[in-house]
Amino acid sequence: MAQTRTSPEGITQQLAKALAHPLRVRILTSLHKGISSPNQLSQELGEPLGNVSYHVKTLLEYDCVELVKTEPRRGAVEHFYRATERPFLNDAEWAKIPASARKGITGAILEAIGEDAMKAMVAGTMEKHTDTHLSRTPLQLDQQAWDELTKMLGETLDRAIKLGEEAASRIAEEKTEPIPTTLGLLHFETPPAKSGK
Repeated sequence: MAQTRTSPEGITQQLAKALAHPLRVRILTSLHKGISSPNQLSQELGEPLGNVSYHVKTLLEYDCVELVKTEPRRGAVEHFYRATERPFLNDAEWAKIPASARKGITGAILEAIGEDAMKAMVAGTMEKHTDTHLSRTPLQLDQQAWDELTKMLGETLDRAIKLGEEAASRIAEEKTEPIPTTLGLLHFETPPAKSGK
């Protein structure tokens, strides 16, 4: 990023566009786990190779992924990519994005989480661990409690990312198999309950 002349506002809009499609969200999520090619991503995500290749190229244009290596495959060349930085928008950046774009990004992330959860249910991995966490908790908060909970969730996410980095180092050293997981954090204002029937 230091080599570009893009303003912070431009970077925000660029990232917003990159995250505005559910398949790109899923591709980025996978590439944060490790290096992969469009062909491998197509098999992993159960999506047509043409669609995956198109969206990987789009992510490359938005500087969200980078080409790591190429390998010859049956007369062709297979390209392998990895995510550059974890796509993240802080509160100030998120506020700069038009409401319509925020809605699109939110929908893409919710769709990706839903697809991940459904695949885990079908594959049986959702119930594989007895300490899997799944909860829904309606709350009545004031602004102070809202702010404190938002901060706590941000700290939880930061710690989860750190745990992933620490685990990756141990897995590499000990040559153990990783446990693929998905962490989804949701906290949002809900519409008021309708009075009466």
